[in-house]
Amino acid sequence: MKVGDFISVRDLEKNDIDFLLDKAEATEKKMAEGCSELDGKVVATLFFEPSTRTRLSFQTAAQRLGAKVIDFGSTSGTSMVKGETFTDTIKIVDGYADLLVIRHSVEGAARYAAKVAEHPVINAGDGGNQHPTQMMLDLYTIRKLKKKIDGLNVCLVGDLKYGRVMRSLMYGLAMYKANVTLISPKGLEMDVEAVKEVKQKFNAEIIETNEMNLRDADVLYVCRIQKERFTDVYEAERVQKEFRVTKEQIDGCKKDMVILHPLPKIDEIDLAIDKSPHAKYFEQAKNGVPVRMAIISELLKKK
Repeated sequence: MKVGDFISVRDLEKNDIDFLLDKAEATEKKMAEGCSELDGKVVATLFFEPSTRTRLSFQTAAQRLGAKVIDFGSTSGTSMVKGETFTDTIKIVDGYADLLVIRHSVEGAARYAAKVAEHPVINAGDGGNQHPTQMMLDLYTIRKLKKKIDGLNVCLVGDLKYGRVMRSLMYGLAMYKANVTLISPKGLEMDVEAVKEVKQKFNAEIIETNEMNLRDADVLYVCRIQKERFTDVYEAERVQKEFRVTKEQIDGCKKDMVILHPLPKIDEIDLAIDKSPHAKYFEQAKNGVPVRMAIISELLKKK
């Protein structure tokens, strides 16, 4: 892998992703044995936005590799409430840690941090832009469950305008020549330029629709309505209630279709589906640990 930071799927080649997926698979098989590969290293997690799975899985991944973790937490308990700049905060933490994991509400914040810091930076989500490690664990989960990625019919359903997960995943799926259908409420369609890019770069098959037709899906990937990114909260709540995946909608689907979700899920998936054999989102979340272990290990090995 040529990159020294992990900021965007656009920085990766398909062989980089293949390498990391293979490494994650090998890591998962050895996880129970314990590892001290990164003994003496320090990983800093700086989350300027709320997070459960991404934050905890990164911390777990670092600790399973033998590294120590320092957690920035929210800004409320830091010098940023005194007016310290983002730049200065990154420089300070960079002096304490060997690798920085950053989530921020501003698009491009992780890229900027990578320019400021001397140590590797991993983007754990920047606004509505990118979430590359989530894409990696999504591809890992699909490959693990379906034994391949290329040629699969994958439906991406939900808020495609603000969902950074969906933007990264569409790009990754296009690399593997999966057939992608984008299904969203009106007004929450995927960015036109993002769709155009993957079509031109990968000659990808991308279908866009507002209709919930899931009959041919091998993988149904659902994301929540990003309520916090709406200017009109009531509009967000209306869309949230109307655009849901119900048990009736999946009754006619393929028997081996899998349903994924980056979590947290609110009410965009009927609770009854949790008990369905199609539902694999909790297994998907668990896969975040070996995938992030592989990425952390590779970046620190290069450093």
